[in-house]
Amino acid sequence: MTPTDVRDTRPAVRATPATAVIASVALVELTSGITQGFLSPLLRGLTDTLRVTAADLNWISIANLLASVVFTPVLSRAGDLYGHRRVLRWNLAIVLLGSVLVGFSRSFSTLLAGQILQGAFAGFFPLLVGILRNRSRDAGGGDGESRRGISLMVAALVAGMAFGLVASGFVARSVDSPTAALWVPAVAVGLALAVTWPLLPESAHRPGGRIDWAGGVLLCLGLVAVMLGLGLGGTPGWEWTSARTLGCLVGGALTCAVWAVVELRVPEPMIDVRMFRHRNVVVVSLVTLTFTFGMIGLQVANPVFMGTSPAENGYGLGLDPFAIALAMLPNLLALALGALLAPAVAAAVSDRLTLVAGSLLMAAGYLLSLTCHTDQLLFLAGTAVAGLGTGFLQHSTRTLAVESVPHDRTSVGSGINELLINVGGSIGAAAVLAVFAARTPAGRTLPELGAYTTSWTLCTVISVAGAALALLYRTPRAAGAGKDAR
Repeated sequence: MTPTDVRDTRPAVRATPATAVIASVALVELTSGITQGFLSPLLRGLTDTLRVTAADLNWISIANLLASVVFTPVLSRAGDLYGHRRVLRWNLAIVLLGSVLVGFSRSFSTLLAGQILQGAFAGFFPLLVGILRNRSRDAGGGDGESRRGISLMVAALVAGMAFGLVASGFVARSVDSPTAALWVPAVAVGLALAVTWPLLPESAHRPGGRIDWAGGVLLCLGLVAVMLGLGLGGTPGWEWTSARTLGCLVGGALTCAVWAVVELRVPEPMIDVRMFRHRNVVVVSLVTLTFTFGMIGLQVANPVFMGTSPAENGYGLGLDPFAIALAMLPNLLALALGALLAPAVAAAVSDRLTLVAGSLLMAAGYLLSLTCHTDQLLFLAGTAVAGLGTGFLQHSTRTLAVESVPHDRTSVGSGINELLINVGGSIGAAAVLAVFAARTPAGRTLPELGAYTTSWTLCTVISVAGAALALLYRTPRAAGAGKDAR
């Protein structure tokens, strides 16, 4: 076929330089990271500004998580069917609306509504992967180009989290208005929408079909119930043995089981559960659960530990909010570095050993935090080592999840991985919450040191288990990894 063939004419008209596509993709993921990372330094101040308790603030992460669970499968499947760029534009618009609501927040209910809409950021990654993978196929770049793009996306996501963390902390420190920093994500999302609108190419290959709404509703109901039970389990009124907690967990699990049966019987399922018959799909899914257990499980515990005064409590690093934001940077920067190095590491030693190495690095980092928590430099070094391993796994699990499905299901494959990240993180957060609840003396707001040491130990063990599971991964012999799991 010659370059002037009629079939190549239309893509050539809409051709976008590779650098512009990569830059646009990175900008969207940078924005996603800012949206996810900007709120942490502001939480303590919001208790006074919005007149809510620290316990009430848990609803922010819960609402955001539940929204992500709902948005991810629908947006992912819609992107595969109707065009990844088209759906991404709507996706950005939804997140922008949520960010504007957050910026205008003068009440907790408004902030919560904005956070729910911001939860649509979970659709960014699957839709961008769809754009990259389709473009790589059209340009003849194969999975190698797609892998490099995904590593850059993960790095941009983490860079955005770091920037959002520092930017909001700096604004809160420098501006008199207690809610000025809430506008940080609105500025970022608005810029991303304006810049990427004309640059990102549309996917040329669309399979046709329809969204399996029945399957989507069942999946969302089941996952939301499970996430609600995990997110609130152990809190007042949501004791682990209470009817509402058990009802959510058991009812959600049964709904998911019904969803799986329904998906096996419909011609165009929301998610083809038959994919989980393949060994590698199961292994990657389980490793995703193990590494997100610690990554998200310690997301609150470590900053609280950093901000605890050793003079008053006998442990902690005694850092102020802005110093905490800076202290979290080694973990995030190492995570970005790991994501960028992962493609080269996988090419040199195989995907399986990259998964094993990532899990063992996380275990080593948690172990260093456990044994050296009295030394600030060694403690932060531990978070950096764990971050490097997390970067390996962020890239590898996302890449392998995409390569395990056909091209016309790219966003769905990535969306499944995003869902598993939420599930693994919720389990980790629930486990750490249970440990903290058990080790907090009556009448006190902070737990004993044992709550942290137990949590670090638990995350170390789970990471080692992830390394053992990763050994079960079989590196495909064929050149195309995606063919192995079909």
